[in-house]
Amino acid sequence: MSKQYNVAILGATGAVGTRMIEQLAQSTIPVKHVKLLASKKSAGKTLQFKGQPVTVEETTPESFDGVDIVLSSAGGSVSKKFLPEAVKRGAVCVDNTSAFRMEPDVPLVVPEVNEAALKDHHGIVANPNCSTIQMVMALEPVRRNFGLKQIVVSTYQAASGAGQSALNEMYQEAQDFLDGKDMQPDAHILPTKGDKKHYPLAFNLLPQIDVLEESGYSHEEWKMIHETKKIMLGDMNSQDIKVTATCVRVPVPIAHGESVYFTVEDESATAQDIMRVVADFPGNVLEDDIAHQIYPQPINAVGKRETFVGRIRPDYENKGAFNMWVVADNLLKGAAWNTVENAERLVALGLV
Repeated sequence: MSKQYNVAILGATGAVGTRMIEQLAQSTIPVKHVKLLASKKSAGKTLQFKGQPVTVEETTPESFDGVDIVLSSAGGSVSKKFLPEAVKRGAVCVDNTSAFRMEPDVPLVVPEVNEAALKDHHGIVANPNCSTIQMVMALEPVRRNFGLKQIVVSTYQAASGAGQSALNEMYQEAQDFLDGKDMQPDAHILPTKGDKKHYPLAFNLLPQIDVLEESGYSHEEWKMIHETKKIMLGDMNSQDIKVTATCVRVPVPIAHGESVYFTVEDESATAQDIMRVVADFPGNVLEDDIAHQIYPQPINAVGKRETFVGRIRPDYENKGAFNMWVVADNLLKGAAWNTVENAERLVALGLV
C-alpha cells in the first residue's frame, strides 16, 4: 500500500484556508488524517473534509507532532512563528504568505514553471504572490521559446486579495453608495489595513496594494518584480529580465486581471507563435478570438484552477514587443490550488 500522509492546514478558517481544504480533498495526495488549525478565536468550529466533520484546533507547536505536510495561509507572522516548529518535528511546509519567499534557501515555486526548485527545499516551500503566479504562468512558455527581455505589468487586483474582511467591506460600501450614503465611514481596511489612511474600493480604483516604500513603489510591486526573477531565473536580483509593475486594487470580488507588455529576444516571433506556446503550456487556457469577442474575464475565472490568457497582439511601434491580458482566480491558482499543487508534486517526487 502506498504511503498516506497526515496533513495540517494552518489558517483553515480563512478565505484561502477553506479553499485549501476543498483543493486537498480533490488532490492526488493520499491523506490519512487532516488537521485543521487556526487561532484560539476559531478553535471549536466544525468544517468538512470529504464530507466528514473536522473540528478546528488552536495552533500550538505541538499541533505539528506526527504531521507530514503543512499547508499554511494564516499570515506572515503566524507562519514565521509556527512553520519552523513544524519543520523541527519533521513536516514539510508549503507556505502561502510572504514570510519566506525571499529567503535564499527557500524555493519559490509555481509547479508548471519551476518544479525542479522543489528538490532544494529545507522543510519550507514558498507559494508566490497571487499576481506573480498568473503572470509567470502566461509568460514562462514565451520565455522558453522566444526569450524574455522586459516585462511591464499593470494589475487589476480583486478585493478578495486583501482577505474576506476587505471583500465584505467593499460590499457594504457598494450598498451604501446605492442607498445614497457616504462610503467613507465604512473604509477601515483598504488600501492596506496597517497604513494611516483608508479609502473606499466600491466604484473606485486604488493604486496602492500593500505599503508604499521610499522608492515610490508599493511592496506588492516590489514583490512582483523580484519574485518573477527568482521564479524564472533563480535570482531575485537578476538583470537578465527587466521587470516593472503598477498594482491596482479594483472593485471586483474574485480573480485578478493583468495587462502585460513584454519584449522577446527572438524578433521573428509573431502573435500567432505566442498564442500557440501559451495554449500548449500546462495550466493555461487561451481565450483569444477577437472575431467573437472572446477574451478572459474575472467573472468567468472564479472557481477555476487555470490561468486564462488573451488579447495577445504585437506592439506595431516596437519590434519584438507584445501585449497580453491575463486572468486567474487569485484564491485558487493564486493561492490555495498552487499551494496544494506544490504539495502534490512534493509527494510525487518523493520529497516529503
